[in-house]
Amino acid sequence: MLLIDIQLSLPFVYDFDSAIERLAGDPVNSVDLAKRTVRFPMLEGNIVTLQSIGTTRQPSFIIEDATDEFQIKEIKSIFHFDKPLDEIGTHFTGTDLEPLFLKYVGTPLIKEFSLYGTLMKSVIHQQLNLSFAHTLTKRFVETFGDETEGVWRYPAPEHIASLNVPTLRELQFSTRKAEYVISLSQAIAEGALDLERFQSLEDVEVVTELVAYRGVGPWTAQNFLMFGLGRPNLFPIADIGLQNALKKLWGMDRKPTKDEMLVRFPDWSPYLSYAALYLWHSIE
Repeated sequence: MLLIDIQLSLPFVYDFDSAIERLAGDPVNSVDLAKRTVRFPMLEGNIVTLQSIGTTRQPSFIIEDATDEFQIKEIKSIFHFDKPLDEIGTHFTGTDLEPLFLKYVGTPLIKEFSLYGTLMKSVIHQQLNLSFAHTLTKRFVETFGDETEGVWRYPAPEHIASLNVPTLRELQFSTRKAEYVISLSQAIAEGALDLERFQSLEDVEVVTELVAYRGVGPWTAQNFLMFGLGRPNLFPIADIGLQNALKKLWGMDRKPTKDEMLVRFPDWSPYLSYAALYLWHSIE
């Protein structure tokens, strides 16, 4: 396989270091903060290296070991190189979130490297503290996935579909969560649940289809839309981290109510996903 390397620069502010700090929090990802690199698996089987050689104000990157221009286009989409961030920051000028968008200016919403992995990770993370959620995801990937050049790839859904509940229980999955992971993988392996098809559907259509499956509620579906498909206007209102971030930002002695959050949505739309991202960032 002939691989290609390219260098590119972005004509807008882009805070790569802040973005990969978030990626580095997930032990499944291969991130070197000192070298400012991320290595990640592509669907075609190759491992790509992305290195930042610029600054936040003058972002520049080297992409190594891509297969072709179609893959370069996909990498640009994953890392939000294809859409300027300027108008998003400008949109929040004059809102209550303006201080966050000034502090974390240029922080992009980076997509996960696998739609199946995004769904599995979202299900695994349900109702767990972040530390154990990462530990459980790492066990899942390292037990059933594949490693290439030190980079881990999520397992194939066909593999997980063939497992039984006790096998996942050995990794400290709850019985119910093990059932969810296996049944979702079976639906994907059988073709009943086509994650790639969601690329062309509206947000509400994706949520409606996903929540029909056991183990997928609105929070999980919205996380899939945000980090799997990169949709810009989602806000998982039941997320405890977002509630805590708003409590801190608004100087409250309690978490805000659903109605207190919803009333701000008109000001934040159509970039609710970025409101969520910057709020998470403010408490990490």
